Amino acid sequence: MNLDDFQEIKELLSAPKKIAIVSHRNPDGDAYGSSLALYGYLLKLHHDVTFVSPNDSPNFLKWLPSENKIVIFEDSTEKATKILKEAKIIFILDFNATHRVGEKMQKVLDIVQPIFVMIDHHQQPGNFAQFTYVDPKVCSTSQMVYQFMDKLNHLSFIDKDIATCLYTGILTDTGSFRFPATTSDTHRIVANLLDKGASNSEIYNNIHNDSTYSRLQLLGKALQNMRVIEAYQTAYITLSQNELNSFNYQKGDTEGFVNYALSLKNVLFAAIFIEDKKQKIIKISFRSVGDFSVNDFSRNHFNGGGHINAAGGKSEVSLTETVTKFIELLPKYKKELKL
Repeated sequence: MNLDDFQEIKELLSAPKKIAIVSHRNPDGDAYGSSLALYGYLLKLHHDVTFVSPNDSPNFLKWLPSENKIVIFEDSTEKATKILKEAKIIFILDFNATHRVGEKMQKVLDIVQPIFVMIDHHQQPGNFAQFTYVDPKVCSTSQMVYQFMDKLNHLSFIDKDIATCLYTGILTDTGSFRFPATTSDTHRIVANLLDKGASNSEIYNNIHNDSTYSRLQLLGKALQNMRVIEAYQTAYITLSQNELNSFNYQKGDTEGFVNYALSLKNVLFAAIFIEDKKQKIIKISFRSVGDFSVNDFSRNHFNGGGHINAAGGKSEVSLTETVTKFIELLPKYKKELKL
C-alpha cells in the first residue's frame, strides 16, 4: 500500500463503524496475536469491533488478553454470520485466500460486501481486498500490525495488552526469534513492546510450558513414527487418528512436532502428516532450510502454501496414499534437495 492508501484507511477509521476481524482456520499464535492486538487498537478508536475466528484455538493461546471475547464461527454460526454481514469493514489477518477459513465460512465471506483490508505476510495474496498490506519478507503478521499502526501514527495506542498480543505473534512465528525473517527491525519492535509492558518470560512460559503428560507421550509416538529418506535429505512424521485418540489428543498438541524432523543432521526438508477424520482430510505441515521452497511444493501438490521455509497443506485421500504421493514426488526435486 502507498501513503494515499494509509491516509484513506485512517479516514475510514476516523468515525465509529461496525468492524469484523477474521483470521484463518486452525489459528496459531500469530493469527490470534495479530487479530487480538488489532481488536484492542480498534476498540480504542471507539469502533464496534468483533473478532470472528473460524474455529477455536489450542489451549496454549487461551490466556491471551480478550481471547474470551472471540466469536467462534464453528460454534456460533448464525451470530458470526450476522456480524460479518453487518460489518462495514472486515480486516483479513494472517491469510490471503478465503478458502483458509473453511468451506462454510468462506461462503459467507464470498457474498458479503464490506471494505476488505488484508494484513498478511504470506506469498501470492488473492485480489479480493480493496486494501492489501502484504509483505512476505516480514516475519509475522503481528509485526505488520505494529507497522500498520505506525503508518497511521498510532503507536501511542499500544498498551500492555496490545503489546502482549503482538509479542506473542512475533515470538511464535519466528520460532522464538530463530528463523531467517527475524531482522533488526523485528528486535527493535520487540524492544518497544517490552517497554510497553509485554513480559517476555511470562509469554514464553504461557506458550511453551503448557505440555500435558499425554502430549509428551504423543510426541514420543510421533518420533517413533519418524522416517528419514537420506537420498533426498528428507524426514517425515505420520500420526493416524487412532494414534491421536490413544493419547487423548487436544487441539494444538502437535504444534512444533515437525521441527523435530527438521532438526536432524543433513535434513533439508521435513513434513508431518496428521489424519483428521472429522474434516476427512490429512493435515500437512512442511518445513525446510535453505532455498527449498515448501510454499511452492505445497501449492503445487497439496492445496496449500505459506512461506519459503514453512507451509501447510492438506490431502483428501488416505494417510497411506498421501505419504506415498509425497515420497513419489521427491525424485522430481532431487537437485534441490542436496546439501
